[in-house]
Amino acid sequence: MTTDFEILRGLGESERREIIASCTPRRFKRREILCHEGDPGDCLHLIKSGRLIVRVATPFGNIATLTILGPGHSFGELAVVDSNSRRTATVEAVENVETLTFSRAQMTVLRQSYPDIDQVIISTLAAQVRRLSAQVLEALYLPVETRVVRRLVDLARVYGGSSSIAEIRLNQDDLASMAGTTRATANKVLRDLQQRNILALTRGRITVVDRAALVRSAR
Repeated sequence: MTTDFEILRGLGESERREIIASCTPRRFKRREILCHEGDPGDCLHLIKSGRLIVRVATPFGNIATLTILGPGHSFGELAVVDSNSRRTATVEAVENVETLTFSRAQMTVLRQSYPDIDQVIISTLAAQVRRLSAQVLEALYLPVETRVVRRLVDLARVYGGSSSIAEIRLNQDDLASMAGTTRATANKVLRDLQQRNILALTRGRITVVDRAALVRSAR
């Protein structure tokens, strides 16, 4: 089992081991909902394997896709520090998923022994705010084509890790929603990248074959 969870990187080895040892393993099947937007939140999930899609309802009643989370990521940080926390998004398994869950009560006990954990949680939440702020700026000032490519770069990282090839199992509607555009526009960008031999398109799958070129296209 990997212990390289992003949220735990700021802790010492003993703290990481204690947190992981006290977690409860959980498994979710493909298309199973881990939590609904607005649900009470009382635990943090560390993603051990599989991938999750994060969606929210818009004020107009539509559903917007925010991101994809993979192994090493986490969600529910606010749930372990705020007793009034509500889930801010709906999280669904896009494939079979294993997580390690850590409750608010467990965090309260652990914080007494390891005060540094508070700073780790704060740093994680601050990083999330920075990412969201960057995406807001992109939505306001970057061409839509660039936004689509940047979301592809993000997805290639989640699905491909450090590999030069990434097989993204995501439909074009979700990609378009992540970039804040229409499916037709996303498809146009994908077709252009395919013609440049940067990626290959098949049903329900986008295979990035040249990640370096994709990153250059996102600038």
